Amino acid sequence: MAKPRIIVLGAGLGGTIAAYELRDALKDNADIMLISESDDYWFVPSNPWVAVRWRDTEATRVNLPPVMAKKKIDFTSIGAKKVHPSSNEVELNDGKRISYDYLVIATGPDLAFDEIEGLGPDGHTVSICQAAHAEEAADVFDAFVKNPGPIIVGAVQGASCFGPAYEFAFILDTELRRRKIRDQVPMTFVTSEPYIGHLGLDGVGDTKGLLESELRNRHIKWVTNAKVSKVGDGMMYVEEVDTDGSQKQQHDLPFGYAMMLPAFRGVEAVRDVENLVNPRGFILVDKHQRNPTFQNVYATGVCVAIPPTGPTPVPVGVPKTGFMIESMVTAIAHNIKEQVNGQEPTYEASWNAICLADFGDSGVAFVAQPQIPPRNVNWAAQGKWVHLAKIGFEKYFLRKIRKGQSEPFYEKLFLHALGIKKLRFDD
Repeated sequence: MAKPRIIVLGAGLGGTIAAYELRDALKDNADIMLISESDDYWFVPSNPWVAVRWRDTEATRVNLPPVMAKKKIDFTSIGAKKVHPSSNEVELNDGKRISYDYLVIATGPDLAFDEIEGLGPDGHTVSICQAAHAEEAADVFDAFVKNPGPIIVGAVQGASCFGPAYEFAFILDTELRRRKIRDQVPMTFVTSEPYIGHLGLDGVGDTKGLLESELRNRHIKWVTNAKVSKVGDGMMYVEEVDTDGSQKQQHDLPFGYAMMLPAFRGVEAVRDVENLVNPRGFILVDKHQRNPTFQNVYATGVCVAIPPTGPTPVPVGVPKTGFMIESMVTAIAHNIKEQVNGQEPTYEASWNAICLADFGDSGVAFVAQPQIPPRNVNWAAQGKWVHLAKIGFEKYFLRKIRKGQSEPFYEKLFLHALGIKKLRFDD
């Protein structure tokens, strides 16, 4: 009897560990293939550091082909052009079609810079969403510090990832103070969130108070309920709306350096595939991470469709944090194993959240169980220890990826945060 073929589409956080966990769960009883658009895995949480040259991108990179070979996982970096779930095929960018018995979609998002005029690396703002973007942002920052001016950081309407924006604002503040030029740089945080610290999660613990206090202490002004109309050369046009969605105030904000996180949408390979995705191109899944129509197709990570926590004056999405993604991956690996063995899937992802947000010289950590309120655990704390923990976390996680280890690290960190299990970054 032929072994089932499992294709994992996307080699970011979710796809890479999904390939590892599937191999560990199924041993040699399945052929596993990982499809990527690059030979390299990049540790995206390090990108804010890369953009101020606290970290070189080479230190955040893992070359995947040799690791996958050791795990007996087929690998290609040709990339996918289109998913064809009706015929159980993935069409690659070179036109070749590969059939599958099970498909795990872990593509991450397409960055919708084009939805706002002048936004993004091809426009007038920088990005920290990808390693190459962060490198470009570092070059722009090098030029900026020679001629300082106003800085704008934040997230536009429809964004679903806010933590990195807060991180980058505070990291920039720290770096500017170290250079003794912070007094020459007015800073504004512009966000679609209804309040500071909402994070797409309706807050976690006292993130509202903690982050507002941090912004005040660092002399960073803010605009919430913000819609970015367009971005020009050195000028951002922002509409601030009231709680009923009506215009409250128009802000024409000058800048010498700006980083705004974009809205996300599904990647082109899955976008517009009927019954697979929602109108934004995110994968529809049930409680087992399985598509309701194509029941041999699973999805994990940012590409998964999740409804917002509630109505907001400006559209705000829900983030998919590392712990949440990891729990999705574990559920998928077990569920596919059950299907291979002729059983119905039974595993469900926990969808808890844990986050370490680095502020350059301090930080905020939060735990949400579950991620969507109301919660059993709703905790946030601040301190220099978070900055040190984020550095240790980067080192630990990259080592796991390089070794091809599928141990659920975020779960370990979550248990440690709750005081249940001792955590060591060097084990």
